[in-house]
Amino acid sequence: MFRTCMRTVRNRRTRLPVRRIVFPSQMSFSMVRSMMFRFQFTLLLLLWPAGLWAAAPSRPNIVVFLADDMGWGDSATYGHELIQTPNLDKLASQGVKFTQCYSACGVCSPSRSAILTGRTPYRNGVYRHLSGSHEAHLRSSEITYPKLLKSIGYETCHVGKWHLNSKPQFNTSEYPQPGDHGYDYWMATHNNAEPSHKNPNNFVRNGEPVGELTGFSAPLVAAEAAHWLSAIRDDSKPFALSIWIHEPHSPIATDLQFSGLYDGHANSEYMGNITQLDHALGLVMDALDREGVSDDTLLIFTSDNGPVANFGGTTGGLRGGKRSDHEGGIRVPGVVRWPGQIKPGTVSDVPVIGTDIFATVLDITDIPMPQDRTIDGISMLPAFDGKPLTRKTPLFWRTHVSPPADRVALRIGDWKLVGDDTLTKFQLYQIRQDWKEEHDLASAMPEKTEAMKKRLFEVWSDIESEGPAHWWKNERQKPVRGGTVNY
Repeated sequence: MFRTCMRTVRNRRTRLPVRRIVFPSQMSFSMVRSMMFRFQFTLLLLLWPAGLWAAAPSRPNIVVFLADDMGWGDSATYGHELIQTPNLDKLASQGVKFTQCYSACGVCSPSRSAILTGRTPYRNGVYRHLSGSHEAHLRSSEITYPKLLKSIGYETCHVGKWHLNSKPQFNTSEYPQPGDHGYDYWMATHNNAEPSHKNPNNFVRNGEPVGELTGFSAPLVAAEAAHWLSAIRDDSKPFALSIWIHEPHSPIATDLQFSGLYDGHANSEYMGNITQLDHALGLVMDALDREGVSDDTLLIFTSDNGPVANFGGTTGGLRGGKRSDHEGGIRVPGVVRWPGQIKPGTVSDVPVIGTDIFATVLDITDIPMPQDRTIDGISMLPAFDGKPLTRKTPLFWRTHVSPPADRVALRIGDWKLVGDDTLTKFQLYQIRQDWKEEHDLASAMPEKTEAMKKRLFEVWSDIESEGPAHWWKNERQKPVRGGTVNY
């Protein structure tokens, strides 16, 4: 029996040669027992990594699945009573659901730039949405996590929306494109799917227009990601995959199989659109399973900003919506799965932000943090287990198209300060207890308000000194109605 066990360990686990063991007749029972104990201990060590250790993979795959204008309340996972999101529910059951996950801005281009760079939008230069002919763009001088991952041997892919160039800059050699920011392979649109989510005709693959596609945007994007995983990537390398879908941004178009789930409801098109994007998430999860890489993959699901109520979106009771720096504009769904590293079914109320994705990726891949620039995000790893994060730079938001009264916001611990566009009028909230921001404490707590104002001015001054301030200080766009400042 002893020899049989030794051969099993050698042949099935270690492949190491093992000397034949013989018990001389003069051995005492205690000596034999001691040898048996040492063997059993050695056997345990040999078998431990295969079954009991959840050792972190040295180079895990990275997948970021980003929804567009999906609200904090737009899913069953976050409490919606009607919208069906079985795949997001499944993802949350397999990982951690954050109850206080934030986008880095109340609109899309800036929040996307923060995910890639780990830097707050005004610092990295993409301070505004890039839908027209503006000069702003994600500059080639910015360091993105795909670029860093590529430098250590990762294969990289981006599919879906890009929106980090203005429209005349997209897919031109004069301005950096997805490939210049670290993606080996990309299929993207400049901004929205056109003419809608149905049969989009404006995708570009590695610089070449694709033409009209048949189907609906999110499943089409997910299918491209699955195709890259199975047929294009080098499966001997780890990979980073960005899947930035268009749903539920307008103009909305929903497959009948999903809108039909809510037949008769006034909001059936929008609710079906959320289920459509959830279906796309499921396609990606299935593709990871088929490729046998799910267990070695960090998968992050979130949204670029809050919802638009006029199109059917819901914040789940939070104040404001897209464009606002109140919670409804910036608090978004956030679910992360990393098998063996995150306890399934975890719920974390630790505040995290899209900017943290950059630092988290660098942390788990042992890439040194850039030292020549400010990185605002920090690693989320402790928050995966519900442990608090210590930030050098507080959570900060400035949204150029917000209502004038909530142009900026700063959160430190439980306290959130909201300021107007002129930085002269402020609101103060104790955000955990007052998550709907219904009770302004600025007048009742002047000392706390002043302390928060002082810190906000320090953060803004630091950002303004590092970012391309000439872009926003020369902004030609008129202030929003009732506003004084246009950035």
